[in-house]
Amino acid sequence: MTDSTDDPRSIDAHDRLEIFTDGCCEPGSRDGGWGFVVYRDGVEIASGCGGAAGTANNAMEATAVLKAAEWANIHAAEAKVTIWSDSVYAVKGCNEWRPIWRNNGFKKITANSRLRSRGIADADLWRAIDTALSGSATITVSWCKGHVGTEGNERADRLADSGRLSIAEKAPLRRSR
Repeated sequence: MTDSTDDPRSIDAHDRLEIFTDGCCEPGSRDGGWGFVVYRDGVEIASGCGGAAGTANNAMEATAVLKAAEWANIHAAEAKVTIWSDSVYAVKGCNEWRPIWRNNGFKKITANSRLRSRGIADADLWRAIDTALSGSATITVSWCKGHVGTEGNERADRLADSGRLSIAEKAPLRRSR
């Protein structure tokens, strides 16, 4: 993971931060990346990115939210923080499904008896997100439309791609058959 903080001024309860997140995945290689960028008063003050091999896009979108929440809990515990994601999956996962998943032991409970109780995808990731978001009353997760020129969203997209490329550079050459 790369992480940078550019503004030395301390962050306090009067600050309002916006953190934009994004995740990406190359379908063929399954190399994925995540990124987040933090703004205070419209000025970028921090960013982070990283990646993983053998992953999926939804996992990277959720990882970006997790990394943003972890950053906020460490560096901006008292500030009002809005985490923006262009992933409906990540936003609904955080705001709608997470409490249900937590109550069901991070399993999907369905009426179908054969599939009555099955694990959710990326359950460990969602447990970590639950811990990060449950530990803060000042973090909200909201949806933003992607790829429409919103500066923070576009910057997070580039960071996620950098994270993906960092994994691709570490991987051995793949031969096509």
